Amino acid sequence: MYLICFAVIAGGAFALMSQNLRRSAPRITAQPAGNRRARHPEAPQPGEEVMYVDLNRERLEQLFQQAS
Repeated sequence: MYLICFAVIAGGAFALMSQNLRRSAPRITAQPAGNRRARHPEAPQPGEEVMYVDLNRERLEQLFQQAS
């Protein structure tokens, strides 16, 4: 009984892996080598200024001393 269940699970896993590889192969080979991923819509454009928070150790120590 154990071997039958093991064979069924192993066969199903192999079939699933095989189908996933077959479906993904055309997409992988169809992409040109120099194609870059699409940029996120909210990503800053090159040269655009971005607001950020400076959390280096010296800045955090200054903020802590100012608060006390």
